Order: sequence, then C-alpha cells, then structure tokens
Amino acid sequence: MKNISVIGSGTMGNGIAHVFAQTGYQVNLIDISQEALDRATATISKNLDRLINKEKITEEVKSETLGNITTSTDLASGVKDADLVVEAATENMKIKLDLFSQIDQHAKSSCILASNTSSISITKIGSATNRKDKVIGMHFMNPVPVMKLIEVIRGYSTSDETTKIVMELSRKLSKVPVEVNDYPGFVANRILMPMINEAIYTLYEGVAGVEEIDTVMKLGMAHPMGPLQLADFIGLDVCLSIMKVLHDGFGNPKYAPCPLLVNMVEAGVLGAKSGEGFYKYVAGSKDLTVSKQFQK
Repeated sequence: MKNISVIGSGTMGNGIAHVFAQTGYQVNLIDISQEALDRATATISKNLDRLINKEKITEEVKSETLGNITTSTDLASGVKDADLVVEAATENMKIKLDLFSQIDQHAKSSCILASNTSSISITKIGSATNRKDKVIGMHFMNPVPVMKLIEVIRGYSTSDETTKIVMELSRKLSKVPVEVNDYPGFVANRILMPMINEAIYTLYEGVAGVEEIDTVMKLGMAHPMGPLQLADFIGLDVCLSIMKVLHDGFGNPKYAPCPLLVNMVEAGVLGAKSGEGFYKYVAGSKDLTVSKQFQK
C-alpha cells in the first residue's frame, strides 16, 4: 500500500486525504470540481497549521504532508495507479454504484475499493464491481484527523485477506479499527441515529425544549454534545437519509423518522451547513442560540 486515491473532497474526503498524507502515503484527491479541490487543499493546510500551533507537528511535517497530496478532476487517470481507493462522495446509492462501476473499470485488478459510507450496504456497492471480494467499508468519523474510530465493514463477499489488509492499514493511520458486518446502519448509526430520532420526537411531542434535551444528555449521560446539536453537526438531511435506510432495511416502525425531522429537511433547514437547524449558526462564532421556531 503506497498510493491512495480518495474520491470526493468534501469534509470527509479532505480529512481522509489529510490522515493518509500525514502518515506518509501518496494521495491523489479526486473531485469533479477544481474549485472544491482548491478548497479542500486550503482546509488541509489550515488544519495542519492548527496542529503546528498546538505543537503536535512541525512545519516540516506540514510541508511533507502537503507534498504527498496531488489533485485531479479525472477519475480514470486518478485511480489507475492506486493500491487503495477510498470513496467519500455524497451519501446516495445511485452515485455510489455509478462511481464503483467506473472505478472498477479503471483501477488495477489488485486495488482494494473502500467506501466511507455511513449507512449504504457494502454488499450492494460491491455488486457494481467485478471484484466483490476486494470491496469493503472504511467508515471514518468526523472530524477525521481527530476521531480515532474506523468502522471496517465486511460485505457478504469481502475476503478475509481484504479485511486483514484494511484493519492493518487503519492501525498504521493511528486509528482504532472495529470490524463489523454489513447490516443496515452498521454499529455506529444503528445505535446513534435512533437516539437522535428519539431526541427529535421528544422535542416534537413537547416533552422538553432543545437546550433542556441536550443538557440532560450532556450532564446526565456524559455525552460531549447533545443529540440535537449533534444532529445539526452531522446534517439533518444525512440523519433523515440514514433513518430511511434503517426503516427500509428492517421494516420496523421504531425506525420511522420523526415528522419534525422530515419537515425540517423539506424546508431546507439542514443544521450547521445551512446556518440553521435546532440551533442558529453564525460563521466564525462558537455561540449557540436556539432557533426561533423552538424558543419558548
């Protein structure tokens, strides 16, 4: 494993590129938009500066890390020399299946194909390729440079060899890999998303307000962030998408997304990325104010 291609340069993609490059791997960051790639490179540089300020790395490490990253808008040439491709595109089944079909055509036969999906079936993704044994999930947590966990998801056809390679590679990134099987939501989101959904139901049914719900979970359950603030951070559209995967996958009404969550997403109220969710967000400010709709 020397050459890593990362597909998608958004929040997760640039974080994944960052950790691989800082560990010494050659990384090709690929996106359809050169503007998005430029933003990603600037974000990685900024995050490295933050580590320098905390005296965790040196200027030399920053220079080496950035030197390990190249960018490309051409998928075919971007993956042709890769030993591992990590897909971190939009959480959309059709997009992922199309991408994996293309990657399969252009990557060398020995290349392992990984998806950073948080909920979509690895078995289904693997079915779009002719190398099902080499398709696996690498579900990094956000923010990638900080969070230690990687969920390593085995599809139905993922080989023991592929799993072993990815588990060892994850440890080389100074991460803690946890092997899980391919069922809806895997482990992290199967447990987390129903909790978030229940917190939204608790608000929807008038049991308590936004701050009260988050305070109970922070102070009573020692969570670093309340579930409603966390939902904003993840993105309410992403939360809704994962709840739909759980609901469709298990056919159990307990996974039905809260109507309030559905309405907020349909209204374009998506959390921090849209500037408003359960809280209002102002660029450059860390102060949280409950959204007007939920103020008492």
